[in-house]
Amino acid sequence: MNPRASVAWPGAPLAIGSAILFGASTPLAKTLLGAGIRPWLLAGLLYLGSGIGLGLLECLRRIARVPSREESLRLNHLPLLGLVVTFGGVIGPLLLMLGLQRSIASSASLLLNLEGIATMAIAWIVVRENVDRRLLIGAAAILCGAFLLSWQGGGAVFGTGSLAIAGACVAWGIDNNLTRKLSASNPMQIALAKGLVAGAVNCALAFGLGAHLPGWKAVVGAGVVGFFGYGVSLTLFVFALRFLGTARTGAYFSTAPFIGAILSVAILNEPLTARLIIAGVLMAIGVYFHLAERHEHEHLHTPVEHAHRHTHDEHHQHQHGPDDPAGEPHSHWHIHEPLRHSHAHYPDVHHRHEHSDSES
Repeated sequence: MNPRASVAWPGAPLAIGSAILFGASTPLAKTLLGAGIRPWLLAGLLYLGSGIGLGLLECLRRIARVPSREESLRLNHLPLLGLVVTFGGVIGPLLLMLGLQRSIASSASLLLNLEGIATMAIAWIVVRENVDRRLLIGAAAILCGAFLLSWQGGGAVFGTGSLAIAGACVAWGIDNNLTRKLSASNPMQIALAKGLVAGAVNCALAFGLGAHLPGWKAVVGAGVVGFFGYGVSLTLFVFALRFLGTARTGAYFSTAPFIGAILSVAILNEPLTARLIIAGVLMAIGVYFHLAERHEHEHLHTPVEHAHRHTHDEHHQHQHGPDDPAGEPHSHWHIHEPLRHSHAHYPDVHHRHEHSDSES
């Protein structure tokens, strides 16, 4: 089967690519912590690296006069973008650092998997994305693999530290669901803004608590890891949100711990254990259930006006004015007339509709 003909294209590859880059950043960040960078300062440098790196790419694009086919963020997006940065770039890391100071490693690593649960729970319960038994089984398999991977045994103590880490995961779950509302806009701009603001805030807090900059090699290394593991990864994540919705993107992204563990075997010479193999099998089963999904029913597209990158597919049969860009794909303000039809789809930017029990 041609993968481009699948409803999972290109959302699933984008989400998995985001997970690969973020998962790869974990063992690399461990080596940087070994170089003497404090965790809070490292978080700030990683975010700054993502923002500065994406900013340089944007500058190069403008210098080369390469046209952007994405819709730029607008002034009316700033309040929502502010909430995204606040929850995902400030509150989440702050609660995580506070929690890590008061928790043992086994409980901390296990609790971090709550981000996937929080993301999917908010998407399904609050945002009302559709879910069926196949998706629940797939998500459960992925999350069980993640929990198994991070389980270290021993006495995991649940106290104020654990509550802080759980709060961080909820903040990131809110962040992911809020970012979904911005996903029709330029993902690189979203990641750039989040990286610069979150990086500046976290570095300021770290320096306020007595942190000092390490050598330039460690700083550059953190910037490079942050650019790929946070900046490019987040850009791909936002693209995936556009095509898949939050719950499915969050489920694919939950494979990141397994990817990081596999790379730790290669980079840090950590042992290949039976637990790692079992976790990989569980996650593979979960990803299969999601890839095999075929959600199709007759649905109504209500009238809507918006701007985003698009081609003239069955959802974009509209007229153009003299000022609209030529060629495809392109981005401009356009109107969707009412349309009723049936086809396989995910909860992308054009399919965020209510479902009856028979359509779930």
